[in-house]
Amino acid sequence: MSSMAPMASSKTSSVASPAGPAPDYLEAGAGERVILIHSSVAGARQWRSLMDRLAPRFHAIAINLYGYGGTEPWKMARKQTLSDQVDLVAAMMPDDGSKVSIVGHSFGGAVAMKAAARFSGRIRRLVLIEPNPFHLIVQRGRAEALGEALLLREAIKTHGGSGDWRRAAEVFANYWTGAGSWDAMPEDRRSKFAEALKPNFHEWDAVMSEETPLADWARALPRDTSVISADDTVASILAIVSLLQEAAPHWTFHRIGAGGHMAALTMAGEINPIVEKALG
Repeated sequence: MSSMAPMASSKTSSVASPAGPAPDYLEAGAGERVILIHSSVAGARQWRSLMDRLAPRFHAIAINLYGYGGTEPWKMARKQTLSDQVDLVAAMMPDDGSKVSIVGHSFGGAVAMKAAARFSGRIRRLVLIEPNPFHLIVQRGRAEALGEALLLREAIKTHGGSGDWRRAAEVFANYWTGAGSWDAMPEDRRSKFAEALKPNFHEWDAVMSEETPLADWARALPRDTSVISADDTVASILAIVSLLQEAAPHWTFHRIGAGGHMAALTMAGEINPIVEKALG
């Protein structure tokens, strides 16, 4: 969702996963491994500036989830789950059993939570930037936030299901980046955005079908978990962050005054130092 300068030290690779297709990824640096999980639409490239910052101290790996970069689209007849995306992340875990840290943004934050729970004991630090585990507001009945999420899902499922991805992309962009943001996009970017949105059709199944209760997340995820959010983000994310803070007050919560849901991309200069500090 934003253009970034090329990262000279990065390279693209893929590895075989026993549970599915080979995940495509970018990597840079050396040291303790940090796995970066992108938001919807963006892909692994969203992390280039953060990888440049981390490379002197960490081995940063930015994975492409299903349908992004060189990772195959979701082709199963059944609905996608967060566990399916974690199967791709599993291929990035070190063979020697050493610990890793995970950073996830938006949908990538929900995947990061599921990955950290699966690999409990092997996660040193977890950093969640505006995570979107929407199932939590379903469980807790947060009416306003749930209404927003359901309207957005319906738009993606209805317009995307009929092949009208431009209309789906308009609703998606205006929700996450503000009213009028679609109209402000150049035409060539609109076309690319609509095409990049297609994996989100299945990602909604993954976040809405998850059943892990809030209290279980608080117990399963590392004590060294940091949650980063913006004061001016959308109501659904504000509700999720509030629930996480109630359930896990021992985690670290960072708030920036402005920047919205996509601050990880549009305000990387402010977000990246917070992430780096959270990684220790």
